[in-house]
Amino acid sequence: MTFDKRRRADPLAAALVFTLAALIGKAHAAQVNVRCTSTTADAGTLNSAIGGSHAGDAILIHGTCLIDATIILLGDRSYLGDARTGTVIRQASSSNLPAMLASDAWVNNSTYTGAPVTVAHLTLDGNSSANTGTNALVIRSYLTVLEDLQIENAPQDGVLVTALSQNGTALTTSQVNGRISNIFVTHSGANGIQITDTVNSVTDWSLLDSWIAYSGKSAITMDNAAGWTLRGNHIYGVQQNALLANRCYATTIDGNYIEDFGDQAGSATWYGIACTVQGGASSTIIGNKVFMFAKEHAGSTHVFISAPKVNYGTGELEVTGNTIRGADGAGDIGLLFALNGGAGLYLLTTGNSVEDVAIPRKIGPGITLAKSY
Repeated sequence: MTFDKRRRADPLAAALVFTLAALIGKAHAAQVNVRCTSTTADAGTLNSAIGGSHAGDAILIHGTCLIDATIILLGDRSYLGDARTGTVIRQASSSNLPAMLASDAWVNNSTYTGAPVTVAHLTLDGNSSANTGTNALVIRSYLTVLEDLQIENAPQDGVLVTALSQNGTALTTSQVNGRISNIFVTHSGANGIQITDTVNSVTDWSLLDSWIAYSGKSAITMDNAAGWTLRGNHIYGVQQNALLANRCYATTIDGNYIEDFGDQAGSATWYGIACTVQGGASSTIIGNKVFMFAKEHAGSTHVFISAPKVNYGTGELEVTGNTIRGADGAGDIGLLFALNGGAGLYLLTTGNSVEDVAIPRKIGPGITLAKSY
């Protein structure tokens, strides 16, 4: 399937939603306090409090919550803990939930994206040693904020931002303009942060200043990176790819620090930063540090920064000022650029430092090197 351009929200519809939310919020905005007891009654208490809240309310969650049901996040509300250590939501053993916390549009299989939510100042513990198949936090809401969170031990993905609902229903609207910042995602069974988007809806978000560690698969993997900014993130202890961004279109990837990647044994190619490119608006990969401190596994190839494919048309990409340091692995490639199906790639690559890598730079046919002015 080809996606030529990013979809954006209908301004008139968005204005109407904000106006209605503002009017409702003025009448009902309040603080709703929920005090957990570290028993499985907490799930019912949380969902009851949320169900009885109104648009504009702040759901204030206190203590340690033990949940055996998915907490459904209604839109136009904030879900706030006391601190990462002051509010902990933990999955009860043998619950095997599809999600610990999830947007209502995901749970209800809507074709429309959920209204905005904010989730902040708490810890989610997936209790992976006693559960399977659980995503810790599932977001299917636009203009959403996730910040100051610790997400640990998710049996599946730590954070899943998705255009698909629980039963696979696709959005017919856009899901834009979210922000994820200052979160720590660690020991996820699959991906630390996963962006699932088969319909070109989840665009124009920011992922900023976060830490993703010890992922069972990849740290950050994205079906759609169009319009995204990925800045200042620190990735380490990753088994597969550190940052895999598909469909880059006006995408910014800058100032990230990757310590090792592709720790999984076997014959495979693993990427530090990879960006498959759309035709049209230029993307940038600038000022990142991608390192390999340990020797690679036999049979695997580590590619530090790459545009391995142009999806359609002629892509444009700037790759400048990055620092790559390998561990003298025989299969390592510092910079790799290839078309693999696209019409062309207009590439500016300059000022990159590449050390201790078998092949510093590899550029395939059909790529035009731009001049720097």
